[in-house]
Formats: sequence, C-alpha cells, structure tokens
Amino acid sequence: MKRNNSEFLQFQKEFKKCQIGFGLNGYQVYFYHEDLGDNFADINVIQNKRVATVRLDTKKHADCNIKKSAKHEALHLLCAKLQDCALKRYTSEEEILEADEELVVRLQGLIE
Repeated sequence: MKRNNSEFLQFQKEFKKCQIGFGLNGYQVYFYHEDLGDNFADINVIQNKRVATVRLDTKKHADCNIKKSAKHEALHLLCAKLQDCALKRYTSEEEILEADEELVVRLQGLIE
C-alpha cells in the first residue's frame, strides 16, 4: 500500500523537531519520498559539507512508526561526526575525542 503525503510531512516535521532538540541546526537537510526497497527510511550525511539527505519509503510498512523512524534517522545525524572520524584513514586522537565530547554534551542536554 502506498504512503500518503501527510505521513511524509509528519516524518519531516518530527525529524526537524529532533534536529532542533539535538542541537543539530548546522546541517542543511533534504527530504525525499521514494522507493527504498525493504528499508523504511534512511539517511546519508556528508559531514564535511554539513549536508544530510533523509529518505522515507513510499510504501507503508506495518511494523514501522513514523515518529520513531524520524527520531531514529535524526539520531544517526547526531552520531555522524563521530562516525565520519572513525571512517577516516588518518584520524587524530584529538579529532575522535572532540567528536566524542560533542556527542556526549548533546546527549547530556537531552537527558537533563
């Protein structure tokens, strides 16, 4: 069954809410509503350009929740800098510690 546009708008709204709540306002985010095969949603982040592409599948998935999925993808954005450092061939200890501290401070703000 095909997903309607209001669900896609709800997904975007929830993602943006999480983006603001997680303090990730420095990213330009683009949303797409397209066929993802077996995936419900995904995100691709280009960390050095601070650009994220978030996609929601056009098909309904019985076991997936729009709000939880948007939050899940926003959490991937939250971890993007640390992941980017970890995937680089030459990453300094300082870069990893900085990315780790940034993530911890943001999580701390959410928990308090």
